Amino acid sequence: MPQLSPKIRDALNQQINVELSSAYRYLAMSAYCSEANLQGAATWLRLQWQEELAHATKLIDYMGDRGGGVSLKAVPQPPGAFQSLPDVFEKVLHDEQEVTAAIYRIYDLAMQEKDYAAQGLMQWYVQEQVEEENSAAEIVSMLRMAGDSAAGLLIVDRRLAERTAAG
Repeated sequence: MPQLSPKIRDALNQQINVELSSAYRYLAMSAYCSEANLQGAATWLRLQWQEELAHATKLIDYMGDRGGGVSLKAVPQPPGAFQSLPDVFEKVLHDEQEVTAAIYRIYDLAMQEKDYAAQGLMQWYVQEQVEEENSAAEIVSMLRMAGDSAAGLLIVDRRLAERTAAG
């Protein structure tokens, strides 16, 4: 299999950073929720942290299979404070939408470069982002329905605690 073009290599390196930055934000959100005694949300976000790390690792492994060139960069410090659980998940949804846009840009680039293997890889990420955005949007919707109700918030938190594995 031919090595990655410099454009694809650079885009994938940037996406690794996007995935690691996303993981770091999830970890910060998990810590916030844990401190707020929202253990269900903390667990959900911690599992999401693991999933984002797996996404970055998948890219790193792929690049190794295609001739290397992995260049890890510093990740920005994530926010440490949030206004509320709805604020956390509004940010989750926004972040996932940004990740989706980044994935689409790489997919478009792979099409332009006629890199069929990279297109196949990115198709997996495209499908994964459908799941990621839908999950975040569902949680945002539940939190909006709960509104200012403490009981509603606890119900959503318990629902989030049902997540047992990344995915």
